[in-house]
Amino acid sequence: MNPLKTVNGTLIAGFVLMLIIGASVGGFAFDWNQFVRWLHIIAGVTWIGLLYYFNFVQVAALGAAASDEGGPGGAAITKYVAPLALNWFRWAALVTWLSGAAYLGKNFVPTFTLGMSEGSSYYTILGLGAWMGTIMLFNVWVLIWPNQKKLLGMVPATDEEKAKAKSIAFMASRTNTLLSLPMLMCMTGAVHGLPF
Repeated sequence: MNPLKTVNGTLIAGFVLMLIIGASVGGFAFDWNQFVRWLHIIAGVTWIGLLYYFNFVQVAALGAAASDEGGPGGAAITKYVAPLALNWFRWAALVTWLSGAAYLGKNFVPTFTLGMSEGSSYYTILGLGAWMGTIMLFNVWVLIWPNQKKLLGMVPATDEEKAKAKSIAFMASRTNTLLSLPMLMCMTGAVHGLPF
């Protein structure tokens, strides 16, 4: 059986390959902090990747489908693609935030207080990124997901409620896209230095 024929098979094969490489290079010592960091990165890539898909691909595709007279319309996207993508999107957001908080451990408070008591630019930069990520998580679960459920027909909504929901979800998603750039800069910049 070819593992690449299913998502689960692909993920399992990727995990096995990861273990083989890790064991070959670093031995079999398990490091909880490094595992949580790895989980944070994988979940974050999934979350931000889907955020960019929604903003750069799906919104444009739905607009084109709506203006294509006689075309297939956007029903396939809204019925099959969007619900699945939103499922991965919101859970990846939560796992990203939780694994990031777990990885911070004893550094959680200095990070979220922007290093004010430590006088450390490391905590200030990392904290700015952590706060932007927290705002983005809030937007996903409190603004985007409840309003998308109305748009996708998962919960009943009038046409007026759908119009309002569309605006709220769109603006929250665009806000997250805007915040993702400085957030990523802060998250990597705290350790590797800011690019400017």
